[in-house]
Amino acid sequence: MAIILSTVNVNGVRAAATKGMLAWLDATEADIVCLQETRATDAQTAAALAPALAAGWVLTHAEPESKGRAGVGILSRRAPDAVRIGFGSTEFAASGRYLEADFGELTVASVYVHSGEENTPKQDEKYRFMAELGAYLKTRTGEFVVSGDWNIAPAEVDLKNWKGNQKSAGFLPQERAWIAELLAAGYVDVVRALHPDVAGPYSWWSYRGRAFDNDSGWRIDYQLARGELTGRAKQAVVERAAAYDQRWSDHAPVTVQYR
Repeated sequence: MAIILSTVNVNGVRAAATKGMLAWLDATEADIVCLQETRATDAQTAAALAPALAAGWVLTHAEPESKGRAGVGILSRRAPDAVRIGFGSTEFAASGRYLEADFGELTVASVYVHSGEENTPKQDEKYRFMAELGAYLKTRTGEFVVSGDWNIAPAEVDLKNWKGNQKSAGFLPQERAWIAELLAAGYVDVVRALHPDVAGPYSWWSYRGRAFDNDSGWRIDYQLARGELTGRAKQAVVERAAAYDQRWSDHAPVTVQYR
């Protein structure tokens, strides 16, 4: 089936809903929208998105155990056939970082790989999450796409200031090698496949300084697909806001149209 799939880190769903996210949902042609960093409970997320739900969107959500952190969701035009929270990990079962839903033969997953800091317990936790998630993703078969905020720029072309970030979390050799392993295992980075020679297109810009105005960003939000779906991707766009004050998140939606 033809499908338009979008993914966006909302940077707090309650704040995003007051800044323009609801208007974006009202206007988008996406069939499915994967959300990351809702930073809210199931009830709070549903309340923030109430106008969108009243308009017909169906919400599936995995709330985080840590207040104000993580939380992932999937908004869809119809109810999914089945939903699964987590990927079998004991440590991260209630972290609110992974959710998948079946729509016929297609499975869509929303993932949030948290940011880290080199040589800290936070980075060690990130590596543990990556190891367990990667092992699970390699077992997946069929029509499958995992979309989200990976907090990893896979290559130099994926961030503006790559020379100054070679020792920064999100661009560390071990992180980039992990993405490369997923690609070697059969996944396709759909946006990069459709835009092979483009710098970016970036999906996140710091709120600090003039990063957005200067387009000094990172491409850390993307869709990894496998199965026949990979050959059906025909258009991908990062829905960058027209101006700084029109942003409702520090990330922009990444939208892919599949034939």
